[in-house]
Amino acid sequence: MTMFVGRGTPRSLYDAVAEASAAVVIREYSSSFGLASRLLAEPVRTQVRNIYALVRVADEIVDNPDPALGRDARATMLDWLEADVTHALRAGYSGNLVVHAFARTAVAVGIQHDIVTPFFSSMRTDLDTATHTQESFDRYVYGSAEVVGLMCLRAFLAAPDARADRDAQYDRLAAGARCLGAAFQKLNFLRDLSDDHDLLRRDYFPGVEADSFCDADRDRILDDVDADLRAAAAVVPDLPPSSRRAVWAAHATFAELAERLHAASAEEIRATRVQVPAPVKLRLAVGALRGGRS
Repeated sequence: MTMFVGRGTPRSLYDAVAEASAAVVIREYSSSFGLASRLLAEPVRTQVRNIYALVRVADEIVDNPDPALGRDARATMLDWLEADVTHALRAGYSGNLVVHAFARTAVAVGIQHDIVTPFFSSMRTDLDTATHTQESFDRYVYGSAEVVGLMCLRAFLAAPDARADRDAQYDRLAAGARCLGAAFQKLNFLRDLSDDHDLLRRDYFPGVEADSFCDADRDRILDDVDADLRAAAAVVPDLPPSSRRAVWAAHATFAELAERLHAASAEEIRATRVQVPAPVKLRLAVGALRGGRS
């Protein structure tokens, strides 16, 4: 039996303040996502921001480099956050503005515990796991990134311009949505290789250590990313128009970052954080807005 309830009440002042708070989180934490999200039509734009704001808050709990915030304190905060989300999905309300915004979206578009629970499991992994096996890495990427792609897909397919067969579309497009989330996560791991190792004491890629990272490691990781990006690109044309251009812009940005990482040596990746310059991101967004990929 589903634990989610629909809400027939109109958008309240509290709803509006919660969603405005989620927008602030996204604006301050992610310039790339903020740019791509502007290409989403409403209500999808607000719904996707609500999803990503919760993700960013959970990330901040486990990734905040403040040494005074110990492991047990972080674990308690993460437990509280998950419990609040679980309650909000039942009741439709939370005293935490970001959680309230997320729950409002989840109820509206059909996000359920089957993709919320793995997210918190992956976040909890970051409290203790320093290195990964292939199995734990795949499980981590699924919970930390692929399910976020699935949450966004639920929002895309709940849009007014989406097809009526929402569940069938979700089943058909889910693999591509997961691949786009996975590509984004792996690219972040690669460009943050040194910081994750030096500051957070984590080595995400199985069998890869920052101190001995080499060009062969880079190529193997990016070949995997390229396969994810190809799989994601195959389903983007089937998204509703309200989300298609924004997803193309995000895909183009990830592909550009992958190309720049391909061109960088292992030494450069260890020493610097490879980025896509703001003017290039803008060009890619304009290309997506005009109907192309670049």
